[in-house]
Amino acid sequence: MKLTQGCFSFLPDLTDDQITKQVQYCLANGWAVNIEFTDDPHPRNTYWEMWGLPMFDLQDAAGVMMELAECRRVYGDRYVRISGFDSSHGWESVRISFLVNRPPQEAEFELVRQEVGGRAIRYSTVRKPAAHASQ
Repeated sequence: MKLTQGCFSFLPDLTDDQITKQVQYCLANGWAVNIEFTDDPHPRNTYWEMWGLPMFDLQDAAGVMMELAECRRVYGDRYVRISGFDSSHGWESVRISFLVNRPPQEAEFELVRQEVGGRAIRYSTVRKPAAHASQ
C-alpha cells in the first residue's frame, strides 16, 4: 500500500530532479528547508526525527540535496520527507511537505470502527502488522 502523505502523494514518486526543483522553489520563496525521517508514518505522528538543523538562508538546492543523499544513505529503510517552512508574519508555518524516500516494505493501516453509547461511532487508524512472505 502506497502511503499518501503530503504534497504530490497521489503522483508517482518524485525524481531527484523534481525534488531539486521543489527545493529551489522553497528557497526562492525564502522558506527554511528541513529533512525529517521516521519509521512510524501514522497520520497522527507529527514528531518525525530531524536530519540536522533546518537550512535557513540557502540560495542553492544543491546543499539540501547533498544532505538528502546522506540521510537516504543512513536511513534508506525509512520514510524521509522534506518540508519548507515560511517564517513570514501571518504564515509562520509549513507551506510544503512531501515524501522523498519510502522503505522497501510500506506500512499498512486499517480503519477500525467502534460503536459506543448513544449510537455514536468512533473510528481509529491502526497500523497492521507487517506481512511476512511465506516460505
